[in-house]
Amino acid sequence: MRYWKLSAAVVLAAATLIPLPAVAAPVDNGLAHLVADYRTRLPAKYTTDSWAPFAKALTAASEVADDARASASEVAAAKTALMTAAGDLKAADEGTFQTITNNTFWNDTNGNPIYSQGGGVFKFGDTYYWYGVHYTGAELYRANPTRKYDGDVTFVSIPVYSSKDLVNWKFENRVATRSTGVGGGANLGGAGWVGRLGVSYNENTGKYVLAVQMWHTGRGGHGVLLLQGDSPTDTFDYGYFQTQITNSPTTGTGDQTVFTDDDGKDYLIFSNREGRSRAFVAKFRESDSLRIEPAVQIGYNAAGREGNAMFKLDGKYYHAASDLHGWNTSVTHVLESNSIQSGYSGEYTLAGTEMDYSHVTQTGFFVTVKGTRQNTVIFAGDRWADFAWNGHGYNQWMPVTRAGARPRFHSVSQWQFNATTGEWRVGPQNNYVLNPDFQADRIIVSTLTGWTNFRESGASSIVTNVDGGANGSRFGLRIGASSSYAGGVRQRVTVPAGTYRLGLHAKTSGSLSAAQVTVTDAAGTSRTLNVPASSGWTRRELTDIPLAAGTATVTIRAASGNGYLFADALSLVRTSGGTQPGSRYEAENAPAQCQGTIDSNQAGFSGGGFCNGTNAVGAHAQFTVTAAGTATIGVRFANGTTTARPANLIVNGTTVGTVSFEPTGAWTSWSTKALNVPLTAGENTVRLDPTSADGLPNVDYLDVG
Repeated sequence: MRYWKLSAAVVLAAATLIPLPAVAAPVDNGLAHLVADYRTRLPAKYTTDSWAPFAKALTAASEVADDARASASEVAAAKTALMTAAGDLKAADEGTFQTITNNTFWNDTNGNPIYSQGGGVFKFGDTYYWYGVHYTGAELYRANPTRKYDGDVTFVSIPVYSSKDLVNWKFENRVATRSTGVGGGANLGGAGWVGRLGVSYNENTGKYVLAVQMWHTGRGGHGVLLLQGDSPTDTFDYGYFQTQITNSPTTGTGDQTVFTDDDGKDYLIFSNREGRSRAFVAKFRESDSLRIEPAVQIGYNAAGREGNAMFKLDGKYYHAASDLHGWNTSVTHVLESNSIQSGYSGEYTLAGTEMDYSHVTQTGFFVTVKGTRQNTVIFAGDRWADFAWNGHGYNQWMPVTRAGARPRFHSVSQWQFNATTGEWRVGPQNNYVLNPDFQADRIIVSTLTGWTNFRESGASSIVTNVDGGANGSRFGLRIGASSSYAGGVRQRVTVPAGTYRLGLHAKTSGSLSAAQVTVTDAAGTSRTLNVPASSGWTRRELTDIPLAAGTATVTIRAASGNGYLFADALSLVRTSGGTQPGSRYEAENAPAQCQGTIDSNQAGFSGGGFCNGTNAVGAHAQFTVTAAGTATIGVRFANGTTTARPANLIVNGTTVGTVSFEPTGAWTSWSTKALNVPLTAGENTVRLDPTSADGLPNVDYLDVG
C-alpha cells in the first residue's frame, strides 16, 4: 500500500506520538534514513501551504527516529506520515522541460550505464525510484549491439535509481544481488530466472516490499518472491516465496507488474504462466504485503498475452499487454474499466501503436504523473536483444494521453517532459518517420509494418526486409526484382510546419533507372532525394525541405530491369520552424562564457563539466541562445553552502531582473531555477551576474523552452 492518500488524522497522529514505555526498539533503519534525506529539502523551493505540514511531519518523525524506545507501529506511522507530507509538497516554480531520447543507451548521473530491465518506477514521497534487473546480456549487448544476446539472462543484481524529474537518474544501491537469500538456505544466484518486478509500500509495517518473478528449483519451482526493506534504497531481505496465487491455473506468473491505486492499495497485475491466456488482478495482503491474495480474472485471449501492466488515467483503469511471441515487438492490447477488479471491456488496440509496433517494444510498465497542469502517463517499453539495435539495455519511454474517449500512444524518438506540470512536447531531434529501421516486424516479411507497398509496373512482388541492414543492424528495406519493375513503399505521417532534413543509408545493386526518396507535404509540394549507385551502405541527405503542417508522405521508389535499392535508418527531422523547443546550452561549451573554471569534480552534472565561478561580484556566467519572444529558461545549479547566492539577470546587456540561487544542500545536489526572459529573434546573450562577493553557485547548463 502506498502512503499519499492518508487522512489528516493519520498525519496528526504521527505528529503527536507518545513513546510507549519498556518497548524494545524495532529493527528498522528506514525512518532515520528518510529523516536525513528530507532534512535536505529547502522551504524556498516549495509553496508555503505545502511546506508547513511537511515541516511538522518531519519534526515529529525526527523525534520518533531519535527515540530508542519507539514501537514498530510508531515508527511505521511516523514514516508514513512523513512520506505523505513529502508527496504533497508543491514546487514554488513551474519546473523545466527535460529531454528524453529513445533508441539509445541511457546513463545515470555519474555517467555509468543504467541496467534496469523489466522493472518499474514508483514514487515514494517526493522522489521517483526505478527498480529493474541487471543481466549479463545487457552488458554484452551494450558493448556490441549488432548481434543477439536474448539467451543470456544471467542475473547480476536489482539496482535502484532515484530521480525528481524522471529524466536524470542517480544510482542509489543494489537492493538485491546473487547472494540475497530466498529462504530454505537458497539465494538468488541459484535461480534459473529472476525478472518482472515492482515495489509497494505498506503503511502498517513501514516496509517496502519487492515482488519478483522467480524460478528456483531449490525453492519449489515458479513463484513470486517477496523481499522487503526499510527504505526505498535499502538492501532488501527475504520475506516470503509464494508459488501459487489462488484462482490462477498455474504456479508462478506469466508476466507481472505492480500497480498502486489512488487509495494506496497495491495490486499484482499478471497472466498465468503456461499459455498466458488469462489476465489477472490480485491484491497484496493489506496487513504486511507479504502475500498475494486470490486473483480476479479480468480478461481472456486464447492466443495469450504477455507484458501485463496497468495504468490509470482520468479515473479509468487500463490493462495493457502485448502479443505472446517471445520478447518481440507488438501493438499494445488494452482492456478498460471503471473498477480495478471488474467490468472490463473487450480488448482493443491502443491507438498510436500500430505503425511501428509500440515504437518497436512490448509493454513493460507505466508511470502516471499528476502534474499541476495535466496528467500524463509514460509508457515504458520493453526491448530485448532479439535483433540488432533493439536489445535489452535500450529504454523506450513514450507519452500516453487522453484522446477523446480512449488513450493514445505517441511514438516519438525524442520528447521533452516537465515532471512538475505534467506537460510534454515533441523534442527538436524527433524523427517523424515510423519504423525507420524496418525492424518492427522482427522477421522477413513482404509488407512492412507502417509502410504501404505500391506497384507501378512489372513484377508483382518487389518489397521485403532483408537480413543485414546498415551499421550492423539486422534488417533493412529492399526494393527490386530479377525482372523489370517499378514501385516501392510509402508512409503518411503528421508533421508540424517547418524546414526539415531527410536522411537515410542506402546502397544499390544492378542497374537502376530510378532510385529516390520523395517527401510530399499536405499542400502537395514535393522534394526528391535521388540515390546514386553505391555497392556499400552510404549516408545520403537532403536538407532545407519546407513542409506545410499536416500529413506528409514519404515515398521510397525504385525502377529497374534487374536491380535493387536497399534503404535503412530513415530520418525526417525538423531543423527550423519557429523557436526550437528545449534547446540546451552547456556552460562548458563555447560560446558560453565562465568567469572562473570549468570543473568536473562534483557528481551529477550534465555534459562535460560545469562553471565554477570566481568568488567575486560580477564573476559571471553567460550563454548565447537562439530564440524569439518571451521564453522560459531553466538554470541548473548547485549551491553547497548555507547561504543564497543572488545575481542579476542580464539579457542582451539590459538587467531584466534578479534571481536568488538558494542552497541545494550539497555541491552534488543540483536544482533548476525557472525564469521568464524577453528574447529577440536570433541570437541573445543571457548573463548571470553575481551581486555578492560569494559569486555564483556552480552552473551546469541553461535550458530554453
